[in-house]
Amino acid sequence: MLESAKSILSKILFICIASFLLIGNTASAQNFKLLRYDENYEFLKDSNRNFYERLKFIPLNQKKDIYMSIGGEARYEYVDFNNEDWGRFNVGHNNFLLQRYDLHADIHLGKTFRIFAQLRSALEDGRTNGARGIDEDQLNVQNLFLDVNVWQQKDKKITIRAGRQELDYGSGRLISVREGPNARLYFTGGKLMYTSSRVSVDAFAMMADTVYTGVFDNKMSKQLNLWGAYSKIIFPKAGNLDLYYLGFRRDASVFEEGIAPERRHTIGSRLWKYGGGFIYNLEAAYQFGTFGSGDINAWTGSIDIGYMFENIKFKPTINLRNDYISGDKNQGNGNLQTFNPLYPKGGYFGFSPQVGPVNLIDIHPYATLDLLSNLKMQVDVVLNWRYSTQDGVYRPSGILNLRGSDSDEKYIGTAYLANFTYGINKYISVVSGIQYFKTGAFINDVIPNSKDGVFFNARLTFKF
Repeated sequence: MLESAKSILSKILFICIASFLLIGNTASAQNFKLLRYDENYEFLKDSNRNFYERLKFIPLNQKKDIYMSIGGEARYEYVDFNNEDWGRFNVGHNNFLLQRYDLHADIHLGKTFRIFAQLRSALEDGRTNGARGIDEDQLNVQNLFLDVNVWQQKDKKITIRAGRQELDYGSGRLISVREGPNARLYFTGGKLMYTSSRVSVDAFAMMADTVYTGVFDNKMSKQLNLWGAYSKIIFPKAGNLDLYYLGFRRDASVFEEGIAPERRHTIGSRLWKYGGGFIYNLEAAYQFGTFGSGDINAWTGSIDIGYMFENIKFKPTINLRNDYISGDKNQGNGNLQTFNPLYPKGGYFGFSPQVGPVNLIDIHPYATLDLLSNLKMQVDVVLNWRYSTQDGVYRPSGILNLRGSDSDEKYIGTAYLANFTYGINKYISVVSGIQYFKTGAFINDVIPNSKDGVFFNARLTFKF
């Protein structure tokens, strides 16, 4: 069943990709969105369409107000890691292949109803210590939801969405679809959305699945794991403001403080502006709730400021980022000051970070250059310290990696990164990067004979 399902999905993708690649850049294509359900191809309704455009707008009635759009992706990635664990488990050199395929259909039933369905296959081959949860989910329903537009007036609209769906908000600090890793996140639940030209507000209640590596074998939690509201306000020429509240439940959360049921509430805001000239991304969040019988009191703050030189050759940008993320102050007293990043994106602090957004202070200068119109380079240096010596080092997912209360050292290490992104055309891109992680005093203290880590990857992506 597995081989048959994977074979059918990959064959359909290859037929579609090969067909429209023959058309080249003459085909009309909007920029592909991170969340593919955010794309809208109704603008092709009255145009003379080639093969690719006919896939993007398939009329299902004479009035063409009932139509379907088809899209997909095939992604191949080679990963080479030396000392991913800093020598802790003596894995040493570890290279492996990742594949990801998806195929979606977007069906619009007039102006009121819409159905979006997406299959995804994430595969791993050759990793010495087996597939991680972010590597493999052989075949699953990634999105399957119904939209109902209950009210619409000019540029304002209220929509109800119910079913399985991906979520991604803000800079991905707390809720991300997790595009970098091979297996993306999704939830099942309901969402109420208000949108206008300058304001958008989402209110949602979601259940998280337990993900297994097989075919259609993921299990729904059947309880609310994530709920809240996220709003975005646009100030023309000034920037954007996000305000949010997030509720979170997990019945067995693991921190250095221990294992216990967790009920956590997050309130936060983000002020940001991208584009030419001065750019910034400022975010702060406070968390409270309960961890077992103890209280939660945690916080984070991030400053990312820079400048984009639009009128200079290569259009360079220079940025400096600084994050403070709380950790537990008194290990063993029952209360918890460790910040929980909830559902963060995997590459928040670097191309392939080994340190996650928990109990952390970092200083992160970085710069980008447009070497060609379709070739971008980014270089980063990330210096990492523990916020509290009573708490450990956590993985990018927020899972505890190294206990820290037995060491008084704060400095974790420094990551040096270089990343290249090349857009061959509108449908094909290549991304390659390398990271060198120099261990610091804390890693050297808690891991005997610790080793520096080196990471390399190359990724080829087709989208249509």
